[in-house]
Amino acid sequence: MSSSLPDVDFDNLHNLLGYHLRRAQVAVFKDFEAAVGSESITPGLLGALTIIGANEGLSQNMLADALALDRSTLVSVIDKLEARQLVKREKSPQDRRRHALFLTNDGREVLARTKQKVVEHEKKISQGMSPEERAKLIDLLRGLYK
Repeated sequence: MSSSLPDVDFDNLHNLLGYHLRRAQVAVFKDFEAAVGSESITPGLLGALTIIGANEGLSQNMLADALALDRSTLVSVIDKLEARQLVKREKSPQDRRRHALFLTNDGREVLARTKQKVVEHEKKISQGMSPEERAKLIDLLRGLYK
């Protein structure tokens, strides 16, 4: 395995899918931060904003399931978005014990700006792939969590 650390023995890491996924994730997150840094938003927060924006009134439970997060982690995500006044929680009209999630006007604006930046980020990180290779990679990765 090529490395900028020639004196480091990577043992069997070069054969581990998880190791390469983690390295890829670090590279993608670094570029994401550079691309959208001025918005001060993480990939996780963007995922939540995107799903809420596409599903206004979504319950917290449904959002947690969509993001594959446990409930306590989701509460932290929503608290962060609410503190930045990007999302608001309202009692669900169908079930007063549940909260429905909505983007605020600021949330819609941040989401729109960030989506534009993410399009460029995605082009950059996949620039060495054909559209077919990119689609195949996404399909292969989906196979790990379906």
